Amino acid sequence: MVAGPFHRALFAMPGKTARKDHRVSLFTRSRQLSDTTESGAEPDDDTAKKGRAEDGKPEAEPDTAPDSAPDAPPGPTRPGWFGWRHRWPRTARGVSVGTTVLAGVLVAFALLVPNRIEKIEFASFVRIPAEGVLLAGLLLALPPRPRRIAAVVSGVFLGLVTVLKFVDMGFYQVLARPFDLVLDWILLDDATDFLRESFGRTGQVLAVIGVLALLVAVLVLTTLAVVRLTRLMVRHRPVAARTILILGTAWITCMTLGVQIGTVPVATKGNAEFLGNRVDQVRAGLKDARVFDKQASVDAFAKTPPDQLLTGLRGKDVLFTFIESYGRVAIDDPAMAKQTDAVLKEGTGRLNAAGFASRSGWLQSPVTGAGSWLAHSTLLSGLWIKNQQRYRSLTTSDRMTLTKYFGKTGAWRTVGIVPGVRRAWPEGKFFGLDHIYDSEHLGYNGPYFSWTPVPDQFSMEAFQRLEHGKKDRDPIMAEIILASSHNPWSPIAHMIDWKDLGDGSVFHRIKKEGTDPTEVWKDPEKVRAEYRKAIEYSIRSLTEWLERYGDEDTVLVFLGDHQPVPTVLAGDTGKDVPITIVAKDKKVLDRVADWGWTDGLKPAPDAPRWGMDKFRDRFMTAYGPQG
Repeated sequence: MVAGPFHRALFAMPGKTARKDHRVSLFTRSRQLSDTTESGAEPDDDTAKKGRAEDGKPEAEPDTAPDSAPDAPPGPTRPGWFGWRHRWPRTARGVSVGTTVLAGVLVAFALLVPNRIEKIEFASFVRIPAEGVLLAGLLLALPPRPRRIAAVVSGVFLGLVTVLKFVDMGFYQVLARPFDLVLDWILLDDATDFLRESFGRTGQVLAVIGVLALLVAVLVLTTLAVVRLTRLMVRHRPVAARTILILGTAWITCMTLGVQIGTVPVATKGNAEFLGNRVDQVRAGLKDARVFDKQASVDAFAKTPPDQLLTGLRGKDVLFTFIESYGRVAIDDPAMAKQTDAVLKEGTGRLNAAGFASRSGWLQSPVTGAGSWLAHSTLLSGLWIKNQQRYRSLTTSDRMTLTKYFGKTGAWRTVGIVPGVRRAWPEGKFFGLDHIYDSEHLGYNGPYFSWTPVPDQFSMEAFQRLEHGKKDRDPIMAEIILASSHNPWSPIAHMIDWKDLGDGSVFHRIKKEGTDPTEVWKDPEKVRAEYRKAIEYSIRSLTEWLERYGDEDTVLVFLGDHQPVPTVLAGDTGKDVPITIVAKDKKVLDRVADWGWTDGLKPAPDAPRWGMDKFRDRFMTAYGPQG
């Protein structure tokens, strides 16, 4: 029988199909392994052994019988996105190398970046991190599956540490201290409120979205970077092992010899120290609650009868007034000293002419940059309220504050002028105030000045209208918290004729004449200049009010609550704030003559300096029966 074309094709086709399937299978496996290598994927040990016989030679592909051939042989997979690696191999190689370099830079940055902006310099990033060397050695030594898990966990953890460093940078810029993992979470809510009140709802939302996006990006990118570098080390195991050995030896040598670049040590274990400090901080925070409870249980005046409390001030109106962010830097810094000194001298002269005398000293605040409520409660409670945990413990206790002791005597009506309060303030009851006037109850119909709801001059005039200026009233003890000198100090109000204050509408024009905070904060020197002007405005508001409305029975105690943010401090690490007592009655100041305070509104550089928590007991002793 002669085979025709149809029969030849019928019998020849299976053999050709088998050979074609064999070539397709080899091509597919080759490209899959190639893709794995090019993409940085680490082949499992089992995968690497496939295609090899026990003697190390390539395994022969099983013969494909004609009757077992598939109906449709699979086609080759296209590597990369839509096969771009095939079409542009050089570009693919460049992208692969560039991605690996970026991964290394990111991991090195995360390991070496300090947690304070002022410490970021070139030398910080040419150090050898002990943690990085140890982590690389561990990952290289682990089997494939544990290695992958360890790489992912290490990447996430490194990302979290980096995020914590970024948060620290922010806290150092505002509070001159690191973030407290136990006690500071509530301050994040306060920070968003500050953004809304200073830059509007849109600014707040954009800032929060930006922070969340940065958080996610850092966590994802550091994880991917560690995984990619781990795969690279495994593919080049001999080179990676030698590099780790060299770096480890170099670290030990540099640490032993104390090698430095400038003032920065080449060998560092900064992350280990950073995390160790955080563990100590958490332990101290948990222990501090017990320490504070013990301190709060001691009160030298707890058993003093009401008729023997504050006898030296009976019949007087006593005003405890806090000037926001009024710190020692406003008096001592050469860039501000001349102008601030002129305002204080002017105020002293005008008050002297009105019959007032004054004495000034220094107090050390428990906080810097923010946290005014901690300073206020420290002065009034006689306890060192340095964190939110202590504040909560204090305001839920029965501790007697200075304001409560005034109320306990029954000789004073106690009021609070708190224009910075814009919502419910349940802690106000703890301080024993009979009535509280917040920003909604001062009669102000003008604009906010960034964070500041009510300008200081208007707040003092409102106090006069609502309480001090009333006839046939009882003596007043007032806690007044002035807010115009609160960050961001732009725009700020300026003094106008007291008769023109009205309902505050006049301040719309004044605000338009002020500066733009987004422009001011581009230049630290402009920030410092606006801060100084804000302090001058607050001092003038207070001293002019006293000159205008004070009398023989007026006693004014005014002080700063804390130093301003580090941008203004320019390296000053002190926490001192000025404090002044002003009165017409000579007997009032005679009772504090032994304090050694300076005459006038400006304390001398060497004037006595106390902790703010010492003031309550010294004040009550001076104005008690034995004072």
